[in-house]
Amino acid sequence: MHLPLPSASVLEAIGNTPLVQLRRVAPSDGARVLIKLEYYNPTGSYKDRMALAVIEGAERRGVLKAGMRVVEYTGGSTGSSLAMVCAVKEYRFTPVSSDAFAQEKLETMRALGGDLILVPSDEGRITPGLFARMKAELARQASQPGVFWVDQFHNGDAIAGYMAMGDELLRQAASGITAFCAAVGTAGMLAGVSRALKAAQCPARIIALEPAESPTLTAGQGGPHRVEGVGVGFWPAHLRPGDYDEIRTVAEAAGREMARRLAREEGILAGTSTGLNVAAAVQLAVELGPEATVVTVACDSGLKYLAGDLYSG
Repeated sequence: MHLPLPSASVLEAIGNTPLVQLRRVAPSDGARVLIKLEYYNPTGSYKDRMALAVIEGAERRGVLKAGMRVVEYTGGSTGSSLAMVCAVKEYRFTPVSSDAFAQEKLETMRALGGDLILVPSDEGRITPGLFARMKAELARQASQPGVFWVDQFHNGDAIAGYMAMGDELLRQAASGITAFCAAVGTAGMLAGVSRALKAAQCPARIIALEPAESPTLTAGQGGPHRVEGVGVGFWPAHLRPGDYDEIRTVAEAAGREMARRLAREEGILAGTSTGLNVAAAVQLAVELGPEATVVTVACDSGLKYLAGDLYSG
């Protein structure tokens, strides 16, 4: 067995994550369900791809230089990923987050050197108002001199970073991809994967997902929920009509139950957004039948949620 040579830094460990087939939660008479284990990235999240892409994109354009400070508002995984990239590249990093998000994520940002600013939530819930308050604090930070604002909701470099995931899926799913589904926050991952598949003329149906408790994309109305990283209460700029074929809602309770099933039946320890993804993928597997292949994503590691109540149900 030939092992890879040592990497120059942890940044070279981003990407090329495994794709595995679900055996027990998938229907026995339905489509094959494959899940990409993005928690194999260095901080345990697919956001590592985005963080590296936006920082290196800013460096290439000359808008981020040595001695500057990086700022962003984040539910946690983006903040952890940016903190990691900034630590390696020696930039100061100020994440704006909230107590509504997992304590493990907040502590990870601090551990990686982030100067964390917390915005109080409404009883621990993720609401449109919370994001508005976080954006207001971010604006104060971004207005200071010597600051680069990542702006993950509008930064096109994020999509470029995620297109590599689509390229990997095309290589790994050798029998082809019938459908790809994923919950959206910034929608950068869904858009990036979709564009990579379309560029390769892959006919996969692309399904965007959101929590049923916050049906902004399907009903134009946000609402409180506890699915971190998705359902932000407004239409994300990265999500364009050509990037998806359908938008579906998934109940938070169904996502939480599926996350627990993934751990206990498949040995896959992941968060609630992954549960939403797999719940939808299983439904698609039933609809599409045994000749199809449905692909989705394990967004991050369940180790980030052990202090909460996700796995206690």
